[in-house]
Amino acid sequence: MVSKNRILIGMVFAVALGGCAKAPPPFLAEYASIDLLIENGQVLDGSGTAAQSADVVVVGDKIVFVGDAQFTDGDLDSRIRVRIDAKGRTVAPGFIDLHSHGDPFETPAFENFLAMGVTTISLGQDGDSPEVADLADWLEEVGRNGIGTNLAMFVGHGTLRTLSGIGRTPVPATEDLQRMQEMLDTSLKVTFGMTTGLEYNPGLNAQREELETLAKIVGRNDRLIMSHMRNEDDDQLENSIAELLDQGRFARVHISHLKSVFGKGSERAEEILGILANARESGIQVTAEMYPYNASYTGIGIVFPVWAKTVEQFDVAKVERRDELAEFLRNRVNRRNGPEATLLGTDPYTGKTLADLAHELEMPFEDVLIDVIGPAGASAAYFVMNEQLQATILTDPNVGICSDGRPTGFHPRGHGTFARIIERYVMEEKKLRLPEAVRKMTSFAAGVLGITDRGTVKPGMIADLIIFDPARVHETATYPDPLQLAIGFDVVIVNGKIARADGEQADELFGRVLQPAP
Repeated sequence: MVSKNRILIGMVFAVALGGCAKAPPPFLAEYASIDLLIENGQVLDGSGTAAQSADVVVVGDKIVFVGDAQFTDGDLDSRIRVRIDAKGRTVAPGFIDLHSHGDPFETPAFENFLAMGVTTISLGQDGDSPEVADLADWLEEVGRNGIGTNLAMFVGHGTLRTLSGIGRTPVPATEDLQRMQEMLDTSLKVTFGMTTGLEYNPGLNAQREELETLAKIVGRNDRLIMSHMRNEDDDQLENSIAELLDQGRFARVHISHLKSVFGKGSERAEEILGILANARESGIQVTAEMYPYNASYTGIGIVFPVWAKTVEQFDVAKVERRDELAEFLRNRVNRRNGPEATLLGTDPYTGKTLADLAHELEMPFEDVLIDVIGPAGASAAYFVMNEQLQATILTDPNVGICSDGRPTGFHPRGHGTFARIIERYVMEEKKLRLPEAVRKMTSFAAGVLGITDRGTVKPGMIADLIIFDPARVHETATYPDPLQLAIGFDVVIVNGKIARADGEQADELFGRVLQPAP
């Protein structure tokens, strides 16, 4: 029986047999075979410059030529294994998701990402990486098991706190802090940096001295600190940025899913971007990324106070501070646009707003949170961002794109982000030119992570490539039905292999666990 991958190759090969006879460039004669020839496409190389009509030649997993390949029909039969006619299509580097989630052992194919043109994801976000003693061994197992996309791994600060025995202790003992530093230093040999989740336990307990101590280790290893900052509310955002910029004195820093909860308007966005621009002028290497939705998605614990976020803290607060807890929740949820703006994404509440559930149970929503759900009982989408503000942030050249999504998350960002950027912000609203949008999702992202062999279409780079017609790209995922694959990315190539074509995924997994620079 022919494998799906061979069927896909056959399908692509079959549509590309035509073409006029030409003579190949002399240097290509050194290759006994050409694994992949993409002809007649409009190549966006990822740099932000305009598309050029060109062919792309791939041997093994590398791009060896970009230009007019000029192969004859005789060469086709004898030397070219797969030939794709990309006439009327854009050829671009595969997208790199700067902030993503998922379990490579539960959903190794990561079809949701491939379907929207993503060939590299980054895991270990928000201070949370696998709770294992040796990440190198875990990553080797991921590689042996197979993965559909490439993986750029981070180590989580919160996980390091847990593994070192610090947990939720605000000021670690000297020996525990030393243990955490040693674990970080070891983990950075196989990861692209450290993430922090300072709005979540146990990371929220960390103080300035601890964070700066760890930042020095990250900097010595020439790695990145990627941070879900301490508080994204508009009135606390500048303090949160300042905390990260302090760490930026010692290492490169990056803001995860930059947003302003409650902030409004392009003027406020410009103020936020100005803070980052001033920091760069002073020598701090700071970047950011965002997702193109006005609802965030995370655990319901985000609306609970610091003193009632864990199950243990909540059990005490529920008895000893019930009225105070109810008042806090009532005020916080109302400030976050009310219970109607919280869309639950965990069974048995999936698809209901907090207001719906309160009406159904005939209870005040704060009592639903206390007596029915609790701080660990659900995740939800929160409609708390302003379109004008977020769209202004999107256009900044030092802000990239992320999904903050996963294969199973009840939010359309996990299946639609990169399609949405092209469909809505390039084609419909024209807030971005296509070359600039592609740059944000490719070479810019590669530069942030420190990946040097992907993110552009040029000879010597690894062949992570996508072929698509921008006018046909479509996000099908919605808030009520978020697990719908994007369409319009006709061919997705990972490490020189066709991983997805014409809406079908190959049987084999062609992704790799990426290694950071020594």
